[in-house]
Amino acid sequence: MKGSCLFLCLFSISCWLNLIPTAGNKIFCLGACRVPMSVTEIRAGFTAIKANIQARDPIRTLSILSHPHSLHKVKSSDRCCITHHLFSFYVDKVFKHCKTEDSFVNRKISSIANSFLSLKRKLEQCREQNKCMCGQESTKKFQQILANYEGLNVTSAAFKSLGELDILLDWMEKSH
Repeated sequence: MKGSCLFLCLFSISCWLNLIPTAGNKIFCLGACRVPMSVTEIRAGFTAIKANIQARDPIRTLSILSHPHSLHKVKSSDRCCITHHLFSFYVDKVFKHCKTEDSFVNRKISSIANSFLSLKRKLEQCREQNKCMCGQESTKKFQQILANYEGLNVTSAAFKSLGELDILLDWMEKSH
């Protein structure tokens, strides 16, 4: 009897703890879309591999995300669109080409990629509800990012983009 009461008590506590939002989860308002996201979790994964990833970047004088005006002064109505484009960009282009010989680094990249995929899907739901409209400014800014990326060889561009993930996360938190 004591064992079953203890089990029931522990099970109840476990269920209750699963209902509490994860520390670091924030609701990001991207235009008309509201997206829950744990920047803390993504940033922790990136921080663990940042030095390794950035050491693979042979071109330090060029930036993909920091090119003048790429992410600066984005209107609040365009934030959803450009964020969706960026998550799609990372999922479809960047993460696919960031494979290393280090299994720890690969696991961290995979974890970040899964977070981005989940966020991309949430933004796609907003787009389906016509809450995430793309204006001319966001399209132009994203085209600049793509041009910066496509100006390099695929692997170099992928590692450079991954190495700049903190730029994207900082921009998102400032926009928050």
